[in-house]
Amino acid sequence: MNSLLLVARREISTQLRTKAFVIGLIVTVVIMAGLAFAPKLMGGPDSYTLGTVNSQQLPLKAAAPDIEFEWRSFPDAAAAKKALLDGDLDAVLVDGTKVQTDGEIETELGVLLQSVNREARLGAAGVNIPPLAMESVGADTRYQEARAGIATVLVILLFMLVIGQAMMVAMGVVEEKGSRIVEILFASLRPWQLLGGKIVGLGVIGVINLVVTLAAGLIAAFASGLAMDFPPGMPMIVTWVLVWFILGYAFYATLAASLASLVSRQEEVGNTLTPMTMLIMVTYLVGFFAANQPTGTLAQIISIIPPFSSIVMPVRLAAADVPLWEVSLAAVLMVAAVLGMLSVGAKVYERAVLRTGAKVKLGDVLRAK
Repeated sequence: MNSLLLVARREISTQLRTKAFVIGLIVTVVIMAGLAFAPKLMGGPDSYTLGTVNSQQLPLKAAAPDIEFEWRSFPDAAAAKKALLDGDLDAVLVDGTKVQTDGEIETELGVLLQSVNREARLGAAGVNIPPLAMESVGADTRYQEARAGIATVLVILLFMLVIGQAMMVAMGVVEEKGSRIVEILFASLRPWQLLGGKIVGLGVIGVINLVVTLAAGLIAAFASGLAMDFPPGMPMIVTWVLVWFILGYAFYATLAASLASLVSRQEEVGNTLTPMTMLIMVTYLVGFFAANQPTGTLAQIISIIPPFSSIVMPVRLAAADVPLWEVSLAAVLMVAAVLGMLSVGAKVYERAVLRTGAKVKLGDVLRAK
């Protein structure tokens, strides 16, 4: 075990010192922060500055309490027009009958002005129309849009981290095999120690990436105000994401290492990892479907079956409430799949990593004793 930890520590220290790791982490943090601020930057303004000419101010605040309105009174239309064209105003209410803007009026503001003006005129005429009572008899959908957005981000994040870290494991195996340094390492290490140390070390790097990315996203969400739309139970969602990432990484990293041990040149890694790549791509596509239809039959079934569950289940947990028995069953099956892959993958790695030259056939390795 000490030897395994030494290998893991070496992998961690080597990766942490690389420029690619630091730059990649910075870029990921910037992207996550950008995603958190994007709705605010791309959405409508949180405040409007409006002018009046021979008009009463409309009670817009009552209709839109989340938006700030500043009213300015002008003596004539010419002064109001100048302020409007200078960019000091969003719109001007003239004579209580028309609204002037510089270009097309922002949709939200236009709807507010029309509806509030109509209600004010009806009230002045003595007509009182009570608002419709809004009542939901189904599930709480207040956080549905936010949960779908979180789930979509998780699909992309988990896919990139799982496939990226698995590829790093594969490239490391081929590099050691091609340079024949693995033969020297086996003089003091057992094959399972070298393989396990590599998987654990690069797994820690993956967890660091994930934790930093999630932390950056959450901090940016709170700074931008987006966190106000987050559903309850976000700490549990984040915890499950970490758990499922570790399980998914353990499965795919072991699979990548065993397949990579069959070849001696890095140019051959892409072809030999095709089965794994296709498997992850299918999981990625189903994950997108689950983000939008988390309670659908396909999402429910696939989220329980390993290794698809490693990405689809955390996505479902973020997008909707998932019964505990489904999560428990999926976790048990995924743990069993990881243990099975570790058993088979370690044997393939041990039997194939010392065979240099032409690509080794998987069937021959499995039949060897």
